[in-house]
Amino acid sequence: MKTPTTYVLKFVLFAFIGLTITTMNAQEVKWLSWNEAAELIASEKNPKKIFIDVYTDWCGWCKKMDKDTFQNSEVATYMADNFYMVKLDGEGKEPIEFKGKTYKFIPSGRKGYHEFAAALMQGRLSYPTTIFLDEEMNMLSPVPGYQKPEPFLNIAKYFGNNIYKDQDWKTYAGESK
Repeated sequence: MKTPTTYVLKFVLFAFIGLTITTMNAQEVKWLSWNEAAELIASEKNPKKIFIDVYTDWCGWCKKMDKDTFQNSEVATYMADNFYMVKLDGEGKEPIEFKGKTYKFIPSGRKGYHEFAAALMQGRLSYPTTIFLDEEMNMLSPVPGYQKPEPFLNIAKYFGNNIYKDQDWKTYAGESK
C-alpha cells in the first residue's frame, strides 16, 4: 500500500529531477561591466566585438530576455565565443568614459537615464535594447525590443560572423526580392 509519504517523496524526487534538467540546459552568462570590456579590448591582441544589453531593473521584457534568450545554451555559447557581453543599466548612476567623453546619469521624471545608454540607443530609450559594437568600439547596430533565442542568434551571427560587411540585413534575412 502506498502511503501519503510515498507520494510526497515521489513528487520531491520528480521536482528535483526536473529542476536539475532545467539547470543543466540553462547556461550561466558571464556579464561584464562596461569598464571590464573596455579594458579587455585595450589589452588583447585580437579582441572580440562587444555586445551590450541595455536594461532597467523595472523592465519585465528585459528579465524575460535574460531568462529565455541569454540563458539558452546555444545563444550563450555563441555569444561567449564571439563577444564581450556587457550589462548596462539604462538608469545607472556611475559615470562612463567612452572615446574621450564622460557620460553621466541625467535625472528626469521619476528616475532618469544614463547618457551613455541614450547615446547607444540613438536617443530612443526603449528597454530592452541590445547593442552590437565592433572590435574598435564602433557602432554596428542597436536592436530594440525583446528577441526570442532563434531570431536573436540570427542577428548575433550577422554581426559576429562579419556577414554585415558583405551583405545587407534584408538580403541576409531573406527579406529582399
